[in-house]
Amino acid sequence: MGRTDFLDPINIYIEAAKVSRVSAFLPKPELLSLTQHCVKDPVTMVGGFEVGAVPFNPDGWGPPESSTATTTLPINAPFAPFSRSEKIGRIADWTRNFSSAAANPSNRPSSGKVGANSDAPFDFSSDLDAFPLANADDDSSFRLVDAKPPPRPKFGPKWRFNQHRPQLPQRRDEEVEARRREAEKERARRDRLYNLNRSNQNQARREAAVFKSSVDIQPEWNMLDQIPFSTFSKLSFSVPEPEDLLMCGGLEYYDRSFDRLTPKNERRLERFKNRNFFKVTTTDDPVIRRLANEDKATVFATDTILATLMCAPRSVYSWDIVIQRVGNKLFFDKRDGSQLDLLSVHETSQEPLPEAKDDINSAYSLSVEAAYINQNFSQQVLVRDGNKLTFDEPNPFANEGDEVASVAYRYRRWKLDDDMYLVARCEVQSVVEINKQRSFLTLNALNEFDPKYSGVDWRQKLETQRGAVLATELKNNANKLAKWTAQALLASADTMKLGYVSRVHPRDHFNHVVLAVVGYKPKDFAAQINLNTSNMWGIIKSIVDLCMKLNEGKYVLVKDPSKPQVRIYEVPPDAFENDYVEEPLPEEEQVQPPAEDAEGGEANGVANDVDDKELEAQT
Repeated sequence: MGRTDFLDPINIYIEAAKVSRVSAFLPKPELLSLTQHCVKDPVTMVGGFEVGAVPFNPDGWGPPESSTATTTLPINAPFAPFSRSEKIGRIADWTRNFSSAAANPSNRPSSGKVGANSDAPFDFSSDLDAFPLANADDDSSFRLVDAKPPPRPKFGPKWRFNQHRPQLPQRRDEEVEARRREAEKERARRDRLYNLNRSNQNQARREAAVFKSSVDIQPEWNMLDQIPFSTFSKLSFSVPEPEDLLMCGGLEYYDRSFDRLTPKNERRLERFKNRNFFKVTTTDDPVIRRLANEDKATVFATDTILATLMCAPRSVYSWDIVIQRVGNKLFFDKRDGSQLDLLSVHETSQEPLPEAKDDINSAYSLSVEAAYINQNFSQQVLVRDGNKLTFDEPNPFANEGDEVASVAYRYRRWKLDDDMYLVARCEVQSVVEINKQRSFLTLNALNEFDPKYSGVDWRQKLETQRGAVLATELKNNANKLAKWTAQALLASADTMKLGYVSRVHPRDHFNHVVLAVVGYKPKDFAAQINLNTSNMWGIIKSIVDLCMKLNEGKYVLVKDPSKPQVRIYEVPPDAFENDYVEEPLPEEEQVQPPAEDAEGGEANGVANDVDDKELEAQT
C-alpha cells in the first residue's frame, strides 16, 4: 500500500508535528497559506510538501552540534530554543480572547492592513510565554511579588554586619536609641569639661558671687550711699576741650617696623628689668600738689582713676577708689597695691577661670602677667637709639641717674562748671613723626594665655580673620579695652596701638611672643565699641557732685563684687595708712547694706582675702 493511501490519524499527526517545527520560522502569509491548504487537502500536504533533511541527534534533544547534512531551511532564520523547560510554539489558537488585543492595538505589532484583525489567531506577539522578547516594554514594568514572609534572621555576630540583609524595624529602633544614648554621653562630656574648673558642679554659668571684694569692709566704716549702674547709663554731660597745664617726662620714637609683624615672623618679647615704671597716686604726685596749692582746680585725679569711673558699668571684678575731701578740694586716690595697678583678663567672659590663686590661669595670676606684658611691650616697640623727645620738666618721679621708661605726663584741665575745674595726669608712651607732624601714641597689649578659654587661636586667625579676634577680645575684655580707649581720649592721643602678645606655650607664663601690632584712632575705636564720651563725663560729673556734698574726711568708693553697683563708705582718716592695721570681722558682724539689697551673696562680697592683705603689708 502506497504512502498516500495510508491516511490514518496517527500519520497525519506526525506530519503536522513536523510542519509545526518548521512553521515557527515561516512568515505569517506563508504560514497561513500552508495551514489552510493542510486543512482542505491533507493528502496533498503529506505528499507534495518537502520537509527537508532533519539530522538525527543521538546524544540529546535538538540538532547536533556539527552536522554535514544539507538543510533546506531559510538562511539566517532564528532558531527557537527547544528544551524540556521551554514551551513549544503554536500554529494557531482560536480559543484565545482577542478583545484586549483589539481594544488596545498598541500592545501588538500592527500589520498595516485594514483586515489585520483577521490574523489575530496567528499573532502571538503579545504572548509573553511563547515570545518572551516580543514586548520588552511590558517586561520592564513587570515585578514579581513574593507573598512569603521574610526569613527570620540568624542572631549571631555576622548578621548584624551583613549589609545585604533587610533591616528589621526592631534594628532601626535600636540604632535610634543607640544614637540618642551617644548624644547624651557627648552632652554630659561637654558639661563636665565646662564645669571642670568650678568648685560648685551645679552652677550653670559664671556667677559674680565667687568674686571677692577688693577691700575688706571694716566695722567702723559707715555706708553712706549705693548707686546702681543702671542710673549711670542715663547720664550725659558735655565738657569743652581741655587745656594743657604742663608736660613732663620724655618720649622715645615708635618703631614702625612692628606694624608689619605677622604670626609667621613673630618676635620674642624682651624684658626690661632696668627701666623704672611708676604708678603714683594722685596725692603723692608733686606736680598735682603744686597745682592744688596754686588753686588751679577743684578736683584732682589720674587718667587711670577717671577711666575706671567712666567705664564702671562694664566692670565685673571689684575695685575701690579712695576719696579725700580737703577743704573745697576733692582728691581721687588709689590704695597701694590696688587692683587698679593691674590689668584684668577675661573679666567679662562667660567662661570661668580657675579659682586657685597659685594657678597660672587664675584671675590674679593673669592680671600680674598682663601688667608685666604691657610694661615690656611699651618699651620694646620703640627705637632705642638714644633719641628722645623731651618736655618742659623731667619725669617728676625719677631720681637722677635712673633709667626711666618712655612716658610723658600731660597735666590737663577740664571745666566741669562755672566754678569747678578738674585736673588729671594723663599718660602717653611714645611719639611718631609723620610728614613733619608729631603724633602721640598710647601702647597697650592684649595677651593670649590659652586658646581653649577664648575659642580663637591667634596664630591661625590673626592674619586672615583679625576682626574675629578683636570681636572675641571685645567680648571677653570689654572693660579693659574701654578703659584703654578712655585713657587715650583723656590724653588726646592721636593713635592707640594694640599689640597681640601670646605665650610661647600655653603652660609657660614667663616667655611670650609679639604676633601683631594694630593702630586705631581713639574716637573711631570708641564708636566701634559703643563708648559714649558724653556718658563717660556724665558719670564723672554725678560722682563729683555727690562727693562735694560730703563733709571733709576720707571715703572709699567700692564696686560690689556680686552686683552691678557701687557703694560709698566713710572711713577713718588713718585708713589705708602704713600704721593702720585692718582686722577683718566675721561675716555676721560686717556692715550690711539696706534690707532691699541685703540678700544674695553679700557675705561673699565682703569676704576676706588674706593673700591680698599680705601683699599690701609688703608694699
